[in-house]
Amino acid sequence: MKTLAKSHIFKFCWILRGPHQPFHGHPRFLSSPIFAQYEAVRQGKQPIPEYFNFANDVLDKWSQLEKDGKRPSNPALWWINGRGGEVRWSFEELGLLSRKLANVLSDRCGLQKGDRVLAILPRIPEWWLVTVACIRTGITVMPGTTQLTAKDIQYRLHMSKAKCIITTDALAPVVDSVTAENHDLKTKLMVTSDGKREGWLSFNELLKEAPAEFTTVQTKVQDPMVIYFTSGTTGSPKMTELSQGSMGLRPIINPRYWLDFSPLDIMWCTADTGWVLSCLGALFDPWVLGSCVFVHNLPKIESTTILNTLSRFPITAMLGAPTLFRMLVQNDLSSYKFMSLKQCISAGEALNPEVMEQWKSKTGLDIHEAYGQTETGMICGVRKGMKIKPGSMGKACAPYDVQIVDEEANILPPGKEGEIAIKVQPERPLGLFSRYIDNPDKTAATIRGSFHITGDRGVMDKEGYFWFVGRNDDIINSSGYRIGPFEVESALLEHPAVAEAAAISSPDPLRGEVVKAFVVLSPGFVSGDKDKLTLELQEHVKKVTAPYKYPRKMEFVQQLPKTISGKIKRIELRNKEWGRV
Repeated sequence: MKTLAKSHIFKFCWILRGPHQPFHGHPRFLSSPIFAQYEAVRQGKQPIPEYFNFANDVLDKWSQLEKDGKRPSNPALWWINGRGGEVRWSFEELGLLSRKLANVLSDRCGLQKGDRVLAILPRIPEWWLVTVACIRTGITVMPGTTQLTAKDIQYRLHMSKAKCIITTDALAPVVDSVTAENHDLKTKLMVTSDGKREGWLSFNELLKEAPAEFTTVQTKVQDPMVIYFTSGTTGSPKMTELSQGSMGLRPIINPRYWLDFSPLDIMWCTADTGWVLSCLGALFDPWVLGSCVFVHNLPKIESTTILNTLSRFPITAMLGAPTLFRMLVQNDLSSYKFMSLKQCISAGEALNPEVMEQWKSKTGLDIHEAYGQTETGMICGVRKGMKIKPGSMGKACAPYDVQIVDEEANILPPGKEGEIAIKVQPERPLGLFSRYIDNPDKTAATIRGSFHITGDRGVMDKEGYFWFVGRNDDIINSSGYRIGPFEVESALLEHPAVAEAAAISSPDPLRGEVVKAFVVLSPGFVSGDKDKLTLELQEHVKKVTAPYKYPRKMEFVQQLPKTISGKIKRIELRNKEWGRV
């Protein structure tokens, strides 16, 4: 599979200071004119506008500022593959290419506003291009990790009624194995320049031939923009709908609510493109501020690759899961010099205070924590200039009124443990998800009294800093990947050796927590080799569902603890595993 980096579809000309020199600019670049037109809204003098489109109202504005010489000449997107391949797009070039792709989606693919596209792409420029083109056309994009299996893809296509799928030639055979019975899917686009595949359109060829003129579709603030499939404790993943306003307008109405950048900054977010953190940290929020988004293909997360990249390129800010920092501090960092790095941000799960201290002692840099969810975006954060309290997630991010509440939605005093909640009355704040599609009961269940309940437990101190305690449900958060126990258990139960199974989180020094499975064996397998069976079951889960969900730990038991009604008491297993009993 080749990306635009290797193809000769377009030739981009850049007048730069040098291959990897820091960007410099006039102080006038440091404040974003994008915010000016929304100042009255931010001050509460005007209501939130009815219409908004991120491509038109943000990206195209930065493109015009580039033409007027009011933005430094650094790229909007800077991508490398670690093997010499490189792409640098200005906002103007991003606009041109996204309009061409918008024509491909609208004309050749026959898609209209409101249709859904499943985009399963790795960290390649086409992911950013597809996302922007979908926004421009009013099409809802559904990002998916490239670790999805055939079963995962089939479920997503069936539930979403997606009319188009966009992926690489590497995943095309997997998609073909499950699409025969999918009557909603009309078009398959393949990112490749190495040839053709029956039943697929060539993304690269169509993009090259497409006209460059396209009028951005008018979209409302509440129109759907992105759908994520989020794991739950029971049942299959839910479709979480996020709007133009919740993703694109929130960082404008509430500037620098968790990221404090300028157009001179170069932001590297290492998150997988299938997760909401990638959209927040590598697209919407940096681009609202006019910053450069840096991307490394990262087929595999390795310490050496990360450290060499930070040393070679003028990256000023890095965002990653705590797992990343846990991995990096295990290295001898004395030989690496991060000449440009100024900000380090951790998000996706709680970060151990000892890792923060080790990183600070080895690099001289603080790690700023941020906390959020797919349904909410960022909820809390330690912003630039704030006092850092190791282990704390920081304070509430605008416009959220975040509180700790009890089971009756009463606000608890500082120091008292309860559920982390966001006030939604008298007015639902901009930033929250719209709904779980086709699941009104689950949507309604997120509201208790005047609050949206996150499902996480925490504590707030007297200064308004929040501290994460743990999940209120059974979600497993491993290296920033949310894993529902039901998915793991279902995969295990497909193996003939498994009579019953329960999946929980287990502490891990690198990943924070990993999946552990408690397995009751079928009669014919009780006397077998347990080590061999463990490996067999792990490989089985990797094949049935996404590989990151497989149980890294396994314990064979005679029975599982259950309620009177027969439900597995995962909390009992979890408390024992974490030493809480």
